[in-house]
Amino acid sequence: MTPEARLSDFAPYFHDNGNMALFSISEDTPVGSQVFTLNGTDPEGDKVRYDISFENGSKEYFRVEPKSGQVTLIQDLNREAEDEIVVLVSITDGINKVVEKVRVFVTDANDEKPEFLGLPYIVNVPEDTEAGRSIFKVRAVDKDLGSGGSVMYFLQASPKTKFSIDGHSGVLRVKAGESLDYETSSTHFITVVAKDGGGKYDGKHQVMTSSATITINVLDVQDSPPAFVGTPYFGYVYEVLEPGSEIFTVSAKDGDQTNPNPIHYSILNGSDGAFSINSSSGSIVLMSYPIQLKNELYELKVKASEVGPENELLDSSVTLVTIRVVDLNNHPPTFYGENGKQDRFELTMSEHPPEGEILRGLKITVNDSDQGANAKFRLRLVGPGRVLRVVPQTVLNEAQVTIIVENSSAIDYEKHSLLTFKLLAVEIDTPERFSATADIIIHLLDVNDNTPRFSSEFYIARIPENSPGGSTVVSITASDPDSGLWGEVKYSMYGSGADLFLIHPTSGVIYTQPWASLDAEVKSKYNFYVKAEDSEGKSSLAEVFVTVLDENDHSPEFNENFLEKTMILGAPVKIEAVDDDAEEPNNVIEYSIMKAEPENVFDINTRTGEIKLKPFIKSLEMVQNITKQHDCKWSVVVQARDRGSPSFMTTAVVHLDITEA
Repeated sequence: MTPEARLSDFAPYFHDNGNMALFSISEDTPVGSQVFTLNGTDPEGDKVRYDISFENGSKEYFRVEPKSGQVTLIQDLNREAEDEIVVLVSITDGINKVVEKVRVFVTDANDEKPEFLGLPYIVNVPEDTEAGRSIFKVRAVDKDLGSGGSVMYFLQASPKTKFSIDGHSGVLRVKAGESLDYETSSTHFITVVAKDGGGKYDGKHQVMTSSATITINVLDVQDSPPAFVGTPYFGYVYEVLEPGSEIFTVSAKDGDQTNPNPIHYSILNGSDGAFSINSSSGSIVLMSYPIQLKNELYELKVKASEVGPENELLDSSVTLVTIRVVDLNNHPPTFYGENGKQDRFELTMSEHPPEGEILRGLKITVNDSDQGANAKFRLRLVGPGRVLRVVPQTVLNEAQVTIIVENSSAIDYEKHSLLTFKLLAVEIDTPERFSATADIIIHLLDVNDNTPRFSSEFYIARIPENSPGGSTVVSITASDPDSGLWGEVKYSMYGSGADLFLIHPTSGVIYTQPWASLDAEVKSKYNFYVKAEDSEGKSSLAEVFVTVLDENDHSPEFNENFLEKTMILGAPVKIEAVDDDAEEPNNVIEYSIMKAEPENVFDINTRTGEIKLKPFIKSLEMVQNITKQHDCKWSVVVQARDRGSPSFMTTAVVHLDITEA
């Protein structure tokens, strides 16, 4: 139907509840949600279109789909900021437009936390406030409605809190059974929590909380005695201090610090008159020289009293001051003899004392005048190893020094008549390691502890025969390392072979007896013993072997000077001479032919003395032809000579009667 055909045209209209007039929306509705559908109609049945607008300056919270009328939330809602929204909704059929002004109510959701008022919370409370007494009131508000806007209070859990709070009113009190003490804790920090009653948010039940810190300053009141500062107290008296020296200063403060009283100091006991204290400053002063102090440790009871307005002594406290008399390590160990300080000790003693014997002639004391660890030192001997040992080895302050024999054999006069040791005292546990040294000089006296010893266990001597009486045979030597008469040696000899000899008792020279005649041919070997003896009869033996050397004093001798021998043709004839000398070469004989008749007929063996015809004489007939004699008797002069020096010889005439076998 065209517009011209219409008799009349009516405006469109909204159906009941179709224009958002009775619409409300929760503030927690998410942006983008479809929240409503506009619904209207046109009397002529024409299609309608919808629109939403807002007053000038207002936020635009919704938009509408023109055809369907679907309304969408396009901006976050906040009831606490804006609890209703004025919306201009319109419907049109293209000719007529109807605009209606509606109010959309924003409903509450529990989205707000309680908010404390009057922050920060700082409370000043006297320390003598009674338990249960109200000291402060907190207040928090929640902008939400209903249960979400109601607030309850509680303190954040702390087992040591001295306070409590009323959950409804927010009144803060000192907890029952508790008290405040400025001296113990002058400030307390507590956390109070405000909690709403809960409500829906985003479809769920939600409880919101917030917290605040309450600073509680405890105000001091006069209720505490003085308190010593920096305890425990330790003071030290050094040996170099003089009377009047300050040892230590104690300090006490009134326990009520906001309005403190002056402090008066005094010593109750433990001083024994050795110390005094300045009543105002608390300075403890030495009253005597450290060396006069009777104790190493003093425990002073010191009293600190508050002084009132009328100079009266009020509350007080007592503390202990420990004072130790401290030794400075300023004294080295020192050795003393019978007459005072001494660094050289001498002793004269016999050699080889028994092991374990104490050298009582050494009177030695060692001392360190320091005290405690400063007076601890170690003793040791430096010298020939493991000969002597010192007791004690560790000393505290003072000790008698004992020196003991450890190795008797090493204390030997013959090796060392003088023994020198260093006695050392060295501090053990001090950084200075002070030390002292003393010389120990030991003069040894000899004892007859040695036996004379020969230079050899046996002696071999040689002497020519025919030596005149009193000739020197051999010199023997024995020594005794002992001193004096103990070291003098006397010699003697004995044995079957000693008759021809004598020995000088001090020199050890052995001679032949003045009347003795030595003949190697009679006896060439002698042996006997010699003894070396000291003045106390300690002795030793040695054996002497004497060989009489042969001399060439005998000539070779034939049994007869004229010899008659029969020589069988082809066989030798032996002649023999004897030399009475005892040894070769004096008794070795060589034979030779001095003269023969006839000549050049005989040969002789120079060693054996065998005479034989020359090889070319083979028959008796040849012998007869040589001699032109028929009896065949020839003669030979044979010489026998020894090999001695000088050489001796003798001759013999040998008559030979030559025959055939």
